[in-house]
Amino acid sequence: MNEDMTRTAAARSTSTEAVFGAPCWVSLMARDLRSAHGFYGAVLGWEFRRGHLGEEFSVAYSDGFPVAGIGALAPALRVAVAWTPYFAVTDADETASRVRERSGTIAVGPLPFTTGRGALAADRDGAVFGIWEGRLLAQWELWRVHARVWVGLRTRDAFEAAIFYGEVLDWASGIPGCCEVSYVDEEVVLLSGGHAVARLRSGAVESAPDPAVRPRWQVHFRVPDVSVCVAAALRHGGSVAVPQAPAGQEGDDQATLRDPDGGLFTVSSGSDPVIGDGG
Repeated sequence: MNEDMTRTAAARSTSTEAVFGAPCWVSLMARDLRSAHGFYGAVLGWEFRRGHLGEEFSVAYSDGFPVAGIGALAPALRVAVAWTPYFAVTDADETASRVRERSGTIAVGPLPFTTGRGALAADRDGAVFGIWEGRLLAQWELWRVHARVWVGLRTRDAFEAAIFYGEVLDWASGIPGCCEVSYVDEEVVLLSGGHAVARLRSGAVESAPDPAVRPRWQVHFRVPDVSVCVAAALRHGGSVAVPQAPAGQEGDDQATLRDPDGGLFTVSSGSDPVIGDGG
């Protein structure tokens, strides 16, 4: 392989072209960056470093591996604090057009950043997700294996949602390298390179007053001890949105928590993406 081909292969391995359609990052937009650092550092043991997107954006690390991004909301933005998964795309403009054509919405962007272009979107049922084109904020395979993050969609109809995301993100499209889907126990499982990277589950209620029950993308952080995280969250101003579920057959348990600003996230001891009732 000549030098130009080597550089091209290296660039692809760290860009969204290599894993298009797959979740490639998770990020929280917080009211106050310092307060968010304090809470998530105490609950999940994260350390924080400045990211490449400016002073109001930081990257959380666990055991030396990047896990997630936390950014500060602009004071003028009246939006809910929320954890959002980002999906890798090869063309942010084309993907945004596909979202609109299929009755989804684009809330922000696509906007240019130093390492790529991103946008915030919502599907037809209102579940918010992001798209990212460009250099991966973390080398994807290391992030997938070591960051201990999973994402899952709790939606009104998982199979209908899979069609929407399939058309938007080229799932099961036959394009070389695309994500595949399988159906397991009435769930839709998203596979990238043969690895499960997300699950879609039915049962959400669009009109539910509780955001934990409405259609949404759930961000799961795998932790050694769910009870320890729950106790730490309560001590530092958080609350429990969905109580800790007992360990199932696979030995996992989980709880969905709210940070002090209302951001929902799930902690789970499972080794696979687990989307439980309400969690």
